[in-house]
Amino acid sequence: MPDTPGTRESTICLTFDFDAISLWLARGQTSPGPISRGEFGAHAIPRILAMLREREITATFFIPGHTVDTYPGQCAMIADAGHEIALHGYLHEPVSKLDRAGELAAAQRARESIRRVTGYEAVGNRTPSWDFTPSTVDVLLELGCEYDSSLMGTDYTPYYARRGDVADPDGPYRFGEPTSLVELPVSWSLDDYPQFEYLRTDTAIMPGLRSPDSVFRNFLDDVDYMIREEPGGVCVLTFHPQVIGRGHRMMGLERLLDACRERPVSFRTCLDTARAFRRGSA
Repeated sequence: MPDTPGTRESTICLTFDFDAISLWLARGQTSPGPISRGEFGAHAIPRILAMLREREITATFFIPGHTVDTYPGQCAMIADAGHEIALHGYLHEPVSKLDRAGELAAAQRARESIRRVTGYEAVGNRTPSWDFTPSTVDVLLELGCEYDSSLMGTDYTPYYARRGDVADPDGPYRFGEPTSLVELPVSWSLDDYPQFEYLRTDTAIMPGLRSPDSVFRNFLDDVDYMIREEPGGVCVLTFHPQVIGRGHRMMGLERLLDACRERPVSFRTCLDTARAFRRGSA
């Protein structure tokens, strides 16, 4: 729906983190049980692509380089279907465990894997586990990235990522300078993983396993609030093929997407959204 006087169309960025086996390897879980959970992500890719094709929705897939190297066929299918592919580390390594050289090396290796397998030149990024280091912004700018989607400073308003923040426990937080890197904000409350995935460790249990209709009612309320209070805003929804690809969750996601399509919103890739924001703020 085009903008008309008195209205501003909002945007939904539908994103998929295709972590596959890399998620479990990064946690040191290499036995067949957790590995098989990652394998299911690859198994679910064709059904996710079919769902998007039926609804004429173009999404953004954040894919670790390890996934590209392990499942080149599925990643080529994503590219061939016209979806955006963006960086997501190499082995889903949390950036907080890397120094600047390690961050850069992981991103460069991942980008080369994506380029070699799909021919796609990735210029977007999402850090595994959603965090930054003091080097992350500079690393992404050095790589020529146009946007990131990992931080949570707003809900519906893209902004320019900063460098040089100083966290001083003895004084006020000191904000650094904005850069040219567009940030498309995310939220754990709009991520399928903590809602659905059951995970048990030696120290904690993430129960997950919630009803899709209950979870997606919350998602849809966030979209409706954006439409009402911040028309022209951007809502980023995050899914994982190994989580959302289960039958009852796929049916719930289909109902969510169909409800969104009845509202005054457009589905756009993260890259298109970041570029539109940059044009509007120039």
